[in-house]
Amino acid sequence: MQKLVKPPVQVAAQNAYTESSGAFTGEISPNQLKDANVHWVILGHSERRALFGDTDKVVALKTKAALAAGLSVIACVGETLEQRENGSTKQIVEQQLEAIAKEIKEEDWK
Repeated sequence: MQKLVKPPVQVAAQNAYTESSGAFTGEISPNQLKDANVHWVILGHSERRALFGDTDKVVALKTKAALAAGLSVIACVGETLEQRENGSTKQIVEQQLEAIAKEIKEEDWK
């Protein structure tokens, strides 16, 4: 894909693991993405949260690891339909952002 896209378009990974490297079968580390010349990663997809149990803490740790590896992060936040319908959107999004903020210093966002 890297060879097919032309600037300003860039390739992003859809997920990364919480550890920067190591043997974690089925996962991709931030360092592996960096080695593959992928500079962006999207973390916290609603499907990852709903189907694979990615908690706010896990998304925060993935974000921390990705930033430490020098990747740029698109952190997804948002509520489920049920949460939207019961009026808790703001609370849910704030909770998700607070989890990330607890793990990452402001200067880590490059």
